[in-house]
Amino acid sequence: EDGTDLEAIQSAIEEAKASGKPSLIEVKTVIGYGSPNKQGTNAVHGAPLGADETAATRQALGWDYEPFEIPAEVYADFKENVADRGASAYQAWTKLVANYKEAHPELAAEVEAIIDGRDPVEVTPADFPALENGFSQATRNSSQDALNVVAAKLPTFLGGSADLAHSNMTYIKTDELQDDANRLNRNIQFGVREFAMGTILNGMALHGGLRVYGGTFFVFSDYVKAAVRLSALQGLPVTYVFTHDSIAVGEDGPTHEPVEHLAGLRAMPNLNVFRPADARETQAAWYLAVTSEKTPTALVLTRQNLTVEEGTDFDKVAKGAYVVYENAADFDTILIATGSEVNLAVAAAKELANQGAKVRVVSMPSTDVFDAQDAAYKEEILPNAVRRRVAVEMGATQNWYKYVGLDGAVLGIDTFGASAPAPKVLAEYGFTVENLVKVVQNLK
Repeated sequence: EDGTDLEAIQSAIEEAKASGKPSLIEVKTVIGYGSPNKQGTNAVHGAPLGADETAATRQALGWDYEPFEIPAEVYADFKENVADRGASAYQAWTKLVANYKEAHPELAAEVEAIIDGRDPVEVTPADFPALENGFSQATRNSSQDALNVVAAKLPTFLGGSADLAHSNMTYIKTDELQDDANRLNRNIQFGVREFAMGTILNGMALHGGLRVYGGTFFVFSDYVKAAVRLSALQGLPVTYVFTHDSIAVGEDGPTHEPVEHLAGLRAMPNLNVFRPADARETQAAWYLAVTSEKTPTALVLTRQNLTVEEGTDFDKVAKGAYVVYENAADFDTILIATGSEVNLAVAAAKELANQGAKVRVVSMPSTDVFDAQDAAYKEEILPNAVRRRVAVEMGATQNWYKYVGLDGAVLGIDTFGASAPAPKVLAEYGFTVENLVKVVQNLK
């Protein structure tokens, strides 16, 4: 009841320690306590007390020491209760570590890596299985396959979902759910609380030595965004798995169909957003996510099946954008696409090729990563001389004019979605081969 009653607070802490369950201690305080004229008011929240009120507060509290002077008895108490206690605990810890190293040298090396914030085992591209061209799979399923490759290699890899694990496909198949009796299991039930999930992931990442991930529907990324921002701000390599990435979810309707979300996440500093075109690009995105050191990753994934394109390339995903199709060296038109629209762009390019057009298709799984490349690579992929450009993505168009220019076109969505079977919704919004061909033909 009284936030200044230190004995009562200490008693509550001791009582809480006696229980093995989490405890919440409510301490009621008065803002600005001790200030005779301002305590309990908002005047002490966002502004200094001022010289007169500071003097009055010092008098009210009986504090006669000079500014920044710390009494000797405070130093002595701190040394006894903090410094000396810490030194004793450190000595006990170093002895425990030395004994463990002697008894278990290999495990000790792993523990040291974890404590230092390093992965105890390196994940490599060779760990991911080769995929046949034409293989068809939703990228959320491809993601689950890829994260299980990582889980099999990396014992410190763990995560879960905000109550959507079997929709987001975030389950580590070799493990059960983590609970009090099974703390080594790596599937975490975060519950229906996206923001809390993000803050928990950040806490685990700050601890160090753990590779963590969490999933939800992409439209719910708004709920976790503040935590994503803190991941980026603090340089924490957390992986966020966002599925059901577009109007292709169909019957779920506009409440569950992301539109502005890609643009919003791409605007965030130090966040790599990947929207992979197929299972092969999804593998690469996961590899880049779990080998990132200071940058979090958002994986934006489909519910619908996507076909592995002949031109997609695991290694080239690390460049953010690359050529997946080209029918002539002297091409005069470039289609830029992400995610599920890469299949669409390649199909449209082939139709245009049948009509005599010379077309290049660029898959751009990560605008963030592509933007970080040097000028020579950008020119190689998007030659400045080729001005006939169309960007294709089922989301807000605003990001794309930097790539297509004012003389290019963007096939995107700047309205909310609709509820209907997915093929009907896609046709209504113009995401068909026929319409994309028409958009290209209408370019000057």
